[in-house]
Amino acid sequence: MTELEIVCRRAPDGTGWVCDVSVDIDGGTRTEHQVTVAGADLARLDPKARDPHVLVDRSFHFLLEREPNTSILRSFDLMAIARYFPEFEATIKTAS
Repeated sequence: MTELEIVCRRAPDGTGWVCDVSVDIDGGTRTEHQVTVAGADLARLDPKARDPHVLVDRSFHFLLEREPNTSILRSFDLMAIARYFPEFEATIKTAS
């Protein structure tokens, strides 16, 4: 079983969010990640959301379907996922 803990806070510059994500895989390795989410990306990918918590959760489930948690970058901008997985944006928009 995979457990995600996500805590998001406004970025210091006020233009987006910084989310701390812990991924705990039952019987596996716990990893920690920091993800930045620009306000414009949240508005485009999940227009009704007031904060990126659900978007980040869906994004990590997307990643975990494709790679182990130990392969996920420790710190990245949310849209970096699309550079590695071109289907990311379309998949995430469909899920919202």
